[in-house]
Amino acid sequence: MAENGPAPGKTALIIIDMLSRLGFDEGEAMRPAAEAAARRIAALRQRADAAGVPTVYVNDNNGHWHSERSQLVAACLEPESRGAGMARLLEPRNHDYFVIKPKFSGFYATNLPVVLPQMGVNRLILTGIAADICVLFTAADAHMRDYGLWVPGDAVASHDEQRKDWALEIMAHSMDADTRPTDELTLADWIAQGEEVGRSSAEWVVSGR
Repeated sequence: MAENGPAPGKTALIIIDMLSRLGFDEGEAMRPAAEAAARRIAALRQRADAAGVPTVYVNDNNGHWHSERSQLVAACLEPESRGAGMARLLEPRNHDYFVIKPKFSGFYATNLPVVLPQMGVNRLILTGIAADICVLFTAADAHMRDYGLWVPGDAVASHDEQRKDWALEIMAHSMDADTRPTDELTLADWIAQGEEVGRSSAEWVVSGR
């Protein structure tokens, strides 16, 4: 890891593309699974707040290149938006971080690679849609940057359950991601694992090994 890289053991909650009108072809098919994931993410975000874990929204610009955070949120909250229910559950707060991405990965052509080290994190909880596209691409880029990954299986969604399972399998086996759902791995346990990583890293540095 680079000398000026993120500090070991620190976590951030990443919410990917959950502010969406679901206006694409598979949007209606995805909506039930996405809304179920939104409820899990909302509960996870509440626990993250209590634990002092920052929340970072990484959201597609939905093809609106002049848009910004408030416009994206407002569009998703409109009554005719398929994603209005998700947006009401997960509307960003003033203290949340918000990154707009132009492509699949949250790391491509965004300031996320700058924001995360500034926050001092190197462990990410990836949530959102679609598990087999934007979550998967973001996980791949995070793994290449040595971030520890938890991708809770109940906090991501795809329009097809088999594609979601396929993506989770790839992230688990090729990107060392923990994909246990939130009722099997708690945020407290994930944070405790990170603290152990931090202690081990500090001991390694002190010993000079």
